[in-house]
Amino acid sequence: MRVLVTGGAGFIGANFVHQTVRDRPDARVTVLDALTYAGDRASLDGVADRVELVEGSITDGPLVDRLVGESDLVVHFAAESHNDNSLADPTPFVQTNLVGTFTLLEAVRRHDVRFHHISTDEVYGDLPLDSPERFTPGTPYNPSSPYSATKAGSDLLVRAWVRSFGVRATLSNCSNNYGPYQHIEKFIPRQITNLIDGVRPRLYGAGANVRDWIHVEDHNTAVWHVVEKGQVGETYLIGADGEASNLDVVRTLLEIFGRDPDDFDHVSDRPGHDLRYAIDASRLRTELGWAPRYTDFREGLEATVAWYRAHEPWWRPAKAATEARYARTNQ
Repeated sequence: MRVLVTGGAGFIGANFVHQTVRDRPDARVTVLDALTYAGDRASLDGVADRVELVEGSITDGPLVDRLVGESDLVVHFAAESHNDNSLADPTPFVQTNLVGTFTLLEAVRRHDVRFHHISTDEVYGDLPLDSPERFTPGTPYNPSSPYSATKAGSDLLVRAWVRSFGVRATLSNCSNNYGPYQHIEKFIPRQITNLIDGVRPRLYGAGANVRDWIHVEDHNTAVWHVVEKGQVGETYLIGADGEASNLDVVRTLLEIFGRDPDDFDHVSDRPGHDLRYAIDASRLRTELGWAPRYTDFREGLEATVAWYRAHEPWWRPAKAATEARYARTNQ
């Protein structure tokens, strides 16, 4: 199988590439990545001899058309994905998440190539903190940031191309990922790398916001289940029943580092900060037979801490610039 992975040098995409090369030795993998700050060639170290890396944008029509025409499957991870950045400048989010997805859809339509679209639970907005409710594929979209709005738009494009043009596509909306190769601007790796440096973690507001955490390896095994067993045109929600407040995450990390669980600083909450996400992944489990490996969130965090300790040369070059950017907004 010839697999084109967009955004394959980013966090989730790079982990998908590593996993695919490891578990599917007959697959021929091509990565298309713009190699912006969130994409890194070094994230593909160890599999570079098994992967073709093409530097380019998913908005580049001729390039996308050529690569899609050489593929049997496109797995579309490429996205601008950081909420804080979308609030500062929504422009690249519109270009990548909407125009880029449109460009890919037109290419897979021309070449009749199987397509899987990776999305987020943030398209559904948020849930009350004290509620048994969880997101399902039928939950109405209610995005609250430029990031989640453009991801919602990209989902709707995929659904329209399935219905209007018969594109062979599936979609998945996943909860918050953590694990190796995640950029240190993100919540968990930022706290881990601060703790490695002896810096107190920083917590938005009271830290009451709840996320449904899933290890990136579990996300990617679920993606393969959808690609191989899912019904064209259908949406599958991916989650591992990993709800935890930001405060709980910080305190767990402090305990892993042997620090006092209250040894952190509060910073101003960000605008439009969603309260709670929670995924109902029962369809994925019952229909497609998927189950997560990391059912113990602390175990997954400990493995992630160990990875960042062992891979300082990967994250260290971006650390100072990331913290300087946060300092300008007192975060």
